[in-house]
Amino acid sequence: MTDKHRVPLVLISGLSPGPVAHLAERFRATGRGTAVVHYDLRNIGAGIVHRRLQAGPRDQLVTLELDHGCVSCTLRHDLLPLLRRLAATPAVERIVVRLDESMEPERVCWELHHVLVGDRPVVEDVDVEAVVTVVDAASWLADATGDDTLEERGLRGARDDERTLAQVALAQVEFADVLVFAGSAPDAWTAAKTGAVLERVAPSVPLLELSGVDIAGLLAAVPEHARRGEPADPHGALLSGEPPLHADCGVSVLTFTAQRPFHPQRLHEAIDLLLDGVVRTRGRAWVASQPDVAFWVESAGGGLGIGHAGPWLDSTDGPAWEDVSAERRTLASLRWDPVWGDRAQELVIVTHLAEPGEIEAALRAALLTDAELAEGRQAWARYPDPFGSWHEEPCEDTDPAPDRFDVGAPSGKDDTP
Repeated sequence: MTDKHRVPLVLISGLSPGPVAHLAERFRATGRGTAVVHYDLRNIGAGIVHRRLQAGPRDQLVTLELDHGCVSCTLRHDLLPLLRRLAATPAVERIVVRLDESMEPERVCWELHHVLVGDRPVVEDVDVEAVVTVVDAASWLADATGDDTLEERGLRGARDDERTLAQVALAQVEFADVLVFAGSAPDAWTAAKTGAVLERVAPSVPLLELSGVDIAGLLAAVPEHARRGEPADPHGALLSGEPPLHADCGVSVLTFTAQRPFHPQRLHEAIDLLLDGVVRTRGRAWVASQPDVAFWVESAGGGLGIGHAGPWLDSTDGPAWEDVSAERRTLASLRWDPVWGDRAQELVIVTHLAEPGEIEAALRAALLTDAELAEGRQAWARYPDPFGSWHEEPCEDTDPAPDRFDVGAPSGKDDTP
């Protein structure tokens, strides 16, 4: 299907429901051809999701009952089919989805691209025009650097959702094509530090003020190089745009690289430093006990997870060069080692209270020594390995967390077009 047949889609995310609703209403006010969908997951723990659809004079509230209450259930069994139906409705010229506070827009876009509804993905029916995140100037910094969990705020996206508010706050900002500031910071220091953090985690994303924004101007502000809903490649570039590398308001960017593996036990001990005074960690890690798998490391505030990002290109079961993105091929070529191939440590760490030098020293100490490196892979395979396929901190054991993308089927009545 060509672009001219696809209906523009705008996703709006944010942790503050009032300003997010205000922006969605501005989109709706642009004309009768705009359909606005809102998901409320407050009762998802009981398997209940409320969905509101406003299209022209129609204002419909539907209650969905899900066998497995989670974000993926909502997406796969309601949002994706709904988007297809709306895209096929002649009166609908644009769709705006106001996401629940707990929803991360990249997860939604991944589903748009990869989950089949019928015989094709929904991205063939809709064209992601913009992903917009609303930032509450008064509270975003505290949320993005704190330890509160979604459960503590009543914002869980599933019954077993253990994410922190910081993880969601950073994910929403990093995936945005445009950021919209709402309200004002309580003081000049909070305003300056919020700006310093955003410049380093989303340096190429334009910032607008909600009080003065108009929809035409907002859409015009989306940069030509914007992602527009394209899911990130875990083997792609870690730095988007050109973040300032100097410290500002105590906020710094540390890039850690190395071409020897981590000792699994020493890495497990070192990651404690990523949970205190660190805004964000993102990157790939090479762990000696699992040399054929790239680990994805991601932290925000007091929450940290380590999961598998698939095999390295040099792995026995690695993907063929022609099957990966040009960006991945280029990055792999630049660092290719005659012995280790594309295996490497690449982490970007944004700190605000921690000392970057201490973090770098701890990570360097977690790498294999020359003697350990000489022992070879057979010896590495016998190292105690605390990491499973997904690792959460703080941990009580080494079992992987439950599947985050479990799906069920809704049984709610729906009469959407």
